[in-house]
Amino acid sequence: MNKRLLYYSITVAMAGFLFGFDTVVISGANLPIKELWNTSSWFHGTFIMSMALWGTVVGALFAGIPTDKFGRKNTLIAIGILYFVSAMGSGVAPDPYTFSFFRFIGGLGVGISSIAAPTYISEISNPKNRGTLGSLYQFNIVFGILIAYLSNYLLEGVGGDNDWRWMLGVEAIPAILYTILVFGVPKSPRWLYLHQNKPKEALEVLTKTTSLEMARQTLKSIEKDYESNKDKKAVLFSKRYKFPLILAFLIAFFNQLSGINFILYYAPEILEKAGFGTEDSLFSSIAIGVVNLFFTFVGVYLIDRVGRKQLMYIGSFGYIISLGMVSYLFFTDSSAILKLIFILTFIASHAVGQGAVIWVFISEIFPNKIRAFGQAWGSGTHWVFAALVTLFGSVLLDVMQPWMLFFIFAGVMILQLLFVHLMMPETKGKSLEEIEYQMLK
Repeated sequence: MNKRLLYYSITVAMAGFLFGFDTVVISGANLPIKELWNTSSWFHGTFIMSMALWGTVVGALFAGIPTDKFGRKNTLIAIGILYFVSAMGSGVAPDPYTFSFFRFIGGLGVGISSIAAPTYISEISNPKNRGTLGSLYQFNIVFGILIAYLSNYLLEGVGGDNDWRWMLGVEAIPAILYTILVFGVPKSPRWLYLHQNKPKEALEVLTKTTSLEMARQTLKSIEKDYESNKDKKAVLFSKRYKFPLILAFLIAFFNQLSGINFILYYAPEILEKAGFGTEDSLFSSIAIGVVNLFFTFVGVYLIDRVGRKQLMYIGSFGYIISLGMVSYLFFTDSSAILKLIFILTFIASHAVGQGAVIWVFISEIFPNKIRAFGQAWGSGTHWVFAALVTLFGSVLLDVMQPWMLFFIFAGVMILQLLFVHLMMPETKGKSLEEIEYQMLK
C-alpha cells in the first residue's frame, strides 16, 4: 500500500479516536456527576448523558454543508478545534447547564467527523484498499474508547471528588495533536474535481497516493461520472436515490438498536447490576475496550478479504446469541463472570460486523455528487437513535429489569439478519463509480 495514502488515512482516522474518546469518557463521570449535582433521572439522561449525542445529531445532519462548501480537509481541521473547546469547557464546568453546553460542542465534533472523515478516506483510497482504510476510522473509534476507559480508571481518585474533571479535560491533548497533523493532508481529489473544477490539482493528489497510470484512470472515471450526471439534479431525497437512502437508514438503525451505545455509555452501571463492585465495574469496562479493539482489528483485516456482507452475517449471528444469553443470565441471576463473558461476546460481534462495516458502507453507497449529504443522512440516522437510546437509558435501567432490555435488543437483531440476507448488496472490490451505477440502475 502507498505509504502516503496510509499516512493520510491514519491521520484523518484520528478524528475517530477523538470520536470514541469523547463519546465514552462520560461513562466514568456518570455516577460522580449524578451524586454531585443530584439531578433527576430524566434530567441526568436528557442533559448530562445525552446532550453530547444531541450535538452529534445536529453536527451529523448539517455536516454535509461545510464538507461540500469548504472541503473535507478544512472541515476536519474545524473538528479538532471543537473537541479541544469541549474538553476544556467540560472539565471546568461549574454547573450541569454549562457542562451540558460544552458536551454539546463536543457532540458537534463527533457528528461532523462521522461525515467528513469517512467521506475523505473513501474518496482518496482505491477499490482494493478502501474497506481497510475506511475501517481505520472505526478502529480509531474503539481505540479511543479503550483509552477513555483506561484513562478513567487511572484518573479515578486523582483530584479527589473532582477526578471526573480530569477524565474529561485530558481529551484536549489528543485534540491539539490531531488538529496539527491534519493540516498536512491534501484535499480530496473528488472534491477538487467535482466541487472546485480543478482536475489538475485532483490528479496531483491522486499521483501522491497511487501510480500515475492508476491516477489517470481514476480521474477519467471521475470525469465520466461527472459528465453523465452534470445535467441531473442532485436532490438527496428523490426517487433516484431511494435505494441507498433505505440502505443507509437501516444499517444505522440496526447499529444502535443492537444496544451498543447503551452498553458503552452505561457499562459501569450495567456491570454493577451484573454483580461487580464499583471499582471492579470500572476495571471490567477496560476489558470491554480491549475486546472491542482486538476484534475491530479482525474486522479491519477481513473487510476487503471476505467483504462487507459476510462480516454483517457473522456479526448478526453473534449479536443474537450473545444478547439472548445476557438476557437469560440476568433473568436467572447467574454469576457476574458469565454475564461479562457474553457482554464481551456481544462487543466482539459488533466489532467484527457492524462496527467495521457501517462507516465504510455508508461512505460507498452514495454517488459522488451527493456523498457528503448521503453520509449525513446515514450518520444522522445513527446518531438520532444513539441519542434516543442514551436519553432513555438511565430511566430504563431504573424502571426495567436488564434482562428485558437485552431481550428486546436480541429480537431487533433477528430483523437485522433478514436485512443483510434480503437487501444488503456487496461493495467489496468495486470503485465508487461502479457502486454508484449498481445503486442507481
